[in-house]
Amino acid sequence: MNHLQQPLSSLARASAIVLSALTSGLNPGCATAPERLPVALFNGTDLSGWRQPTGEWRAARAAALDTADPKRFHIEPGTGVLVNGAQGRTANLLSRFEHSDVQAHIEFCLARNSNSGVYFLGRYEIQIYDSYGVPKDKYPGIECGGIYPRWIQNKEFDGHSPRVNASKPPGAWQTFDVTFRAPRFDAAGTKTENARFVKVVHNGVVIHENVALTGPTRAAVFENDEQPIGPLMLQGDHGPIAYRNLRLKPVALE
Repeated sequence: MNHLQQPLSSLARASAIVLSALTSGLNPGCATAPERLPVALFNGTDLSGWRQPTGEWRAARAAALDTADPKRFHIEPGTGVLVNGAQGRTANLLSRFEHSDVQAHIEFCLARNSNSGVYFLGRYEIQIYDSYGVPKDKYPGIECGGIYPRWIQNKEFDGHSPRVNASKPPGAWQTFDVTFRAPRFDAAGTKTENARFVKVVHNGVVIHENVALTGPTRAAVFENDEQPIGPLMLQGDHGPIAYRNLRLKPVALE
């Protein structure tokens, strides 16, 4: 069975019908019909927008590099920032809100040598990594802003490096602005088009355009199951990471 012939569950088939209804009748180049407001995944104060278990994730006023150990955060109590606990290693977070085609705005801050990732539909990762000042990293997709590789038969493949290393130093707040197009399925549940990162912008710099995804990337929560709708996942078990201003705007892409 090739990547464009994967069967779909009955729930996903219903989702595909909804997605088809949303996108039908659009003119080429039309992004939304009708216009929808962005959804804030984190309300700044608690984890009510995320599925259980939420592990050690918590709201904080600020997360800054620990002056004694920049591989850790000094966390200031309060609200406004989402941080993965004092140890910087805890459960991955899955949003209660589920998306298909989407425009996402994500702000993040990581400690030195830390690592996280944002998984669209819980399946396709844009990597977060301490890549500041690194001219070439170990493999395509491990860099900050990289599209992480897939993992099949004990091999990594299909990773995509960013066009440009736009990383800021650890401890600095950074941004991703992502336009993502969900995979398409026909009425019988057969995949007809791969998921695609239409555009990824890192700190104001375009780093990917029109990158097709043949399947879920490594460590996805749904690694062997493609569907046209799903949660956003934040990786929490690879080192200290903080997020804020997480917004998803549903769109209907041609």
